[in-house]
Amino acid sequence: MKMKLTPSSGNVFQDLGFPPEEAEHLKIRSDLMIDLCRVIKAKGLKQAEAAKLFGVTQPRISDLFKGKIDLFSIDTLVDMLSRAGVRVQIVVSSHKRKRKVA
Repeated sequence: MKMKLTPSSGNVFQDLGFPPEEAEHLKIRSDLMIDLCRVIKAKGLKQAEAAKLFGVTQPRISDLFKGKIDLFSIDTLVDMLSRAGVRVQIVVSSHKRKRKVA
């Protein structure tokens, strides 16, 4: 059985057909959400404790863990990471990347 491999752009949202600008925003937000969930787990925080630390409600933390990306802005996620003591650094690079095979 032959498998067909499709080259990846490096951004799953772009591969799914989102316009490049929207795909980039979605990727940034999803990466920040993943990092935030990892921080919460690494600190052993319960959702209520995390909510207090970040200055949000517990249902907001639940939305984070459910991956409700449309409910979080980049600014909000950066602020939450900052409150957790995480330094967020932005790296800008050209779009000319080697394609990876998924």
